[in-house]
Amino acid sequence: MGSQVVEAKLAELGLTLPEVVPPLAAYQPAVVSGAYVYTAGQLPMVQGKLPVTGKVGGEVTPEEAKDLARTCALNALAAVKSVVGDLDRIARVVKVVGFVASAPDFTGQPAVLNGASELLGAVLGEKGVHARSAVGVAVLPLDAPVEVEIQVEIVQD
Repeated sequence: MGSQVVEAKLAELGLTLPEVVPPLAAYQPAVVSGAYVYTAGQLPMVQGKLPVTGKVGGEVTPEEAKDLARTCALNALAAVKSVVGDLDRIARVVKVVGFVASAPDFTGQPAVLNGASELLGAVLGEKGVHARSAVGVAVLPLDAPVEVEIQVEIVQD
């Protein structure tokens, strides 16, 4: 049985779950520990490439960054599915941590991360409501503007 409810909602939103982004170094895209899945930080990769690079508030607009955070969340869901097999096993998203490569005077990290939070809410409903941290950083891997990791609780088999 596939991820019928969650993936049907993705389709309804015009979204397709991407292939899992391969690790850039020595780590796994997601791991299961007990009733939880922890994803690695997910970059906004689309078909193996970053659509844009640079600092938010500099080369990248906050609106572009918000869309990139949405892509990061979609990639995180793909990572979750890769280890649990079925997104309908998600009991709830517990925590989202987002990093925004920020120009020195940029302070809109929470609004950027709303891209990820809003996607999770749209796809998972109440199960997508979560705690969150939005952190501004000097630089991210590959000069990505945004990186997002999620922690989800899963229904045990």
